[in-house]
Amino acid sequence: MRRRLAGLLILWALPVGAECRLALALAVDVSRSVDAADFVIQTEGLADALADRDVQAAIFGPEGVVALSIYQWSGAGHQEVIQPWVLLEQPEVLDGVIWAVRRAGRPERRQATALGEALRFGAGLMAEAPPCARQVIDVAGDGRNNEGLSVSSIYRRVDFGDITVNALAIGEHEQGVARYFLDEVIRGPGAFVEIAPQQVDYPPAIRRKLLRELEGPQIGMALPKAPGGKT
Repeated sequence: MRRRLAGLLILWALPVGAECRLALALAVDVSRSVDAADFVIQTEGLADALADRDVQAAIFGPEGVVALSIYQWSGAGHQEVIQPWVLLEQPEVLDGVIWAVRRAGRPERRQATALGEALRFGAGLMAEAPPCARQVIDVAGDGRNNEGLSVSSIYRRVDFGDITVNALAIGEHEQGVARYFLDEVIRGPGAFVEIAPQQVDYPPAIRRKLLRELEGPQIGMALPKAPGGKT
């Protein structure tokens, strides 16, 4: 625990006069429906999106610092952080994140889709994030929860506070995934669903999603209802 807290104290040391505007946790689906080809598309798509000129301009804009963490998820007992919380203060730091994404391996064991547990893990990860004006979990997936507690059960049991959950629905393997994410998964201020109809559509979809999250909630946009009637 001491080592963990010591690391967090270093991460939270913002430059004088700087503020963190966004803590963004990217949750990457590596369940059994994500085969080797799908994994490559998603891994390279995310890395390329983070390296994109417009995305980097949005990250290093004058509005404040962005904090980023990335984790893989699949079955109820599998959530793995591949990039611990880091403050993206300089391009060199983001280069390190991109390298961490590219070198992340695909789990050997094929597991179910425990989306509820993935979100529980994300809420715990947010509790360790640097103090930022907004907190967003960006969860990508290609199917409904089929193991462990449901998403609605997790939202009833875990206090998500002001955390926004956005989703990227990949529609190749299961019908109605976008509607499921819209009705059951997204929550909080300005929450939205981005859609990739097939795996090959993932790279441009994650780029659009990152840009939208970095811009922040749209003024005057109606807030979607979260499970349990919250917004």
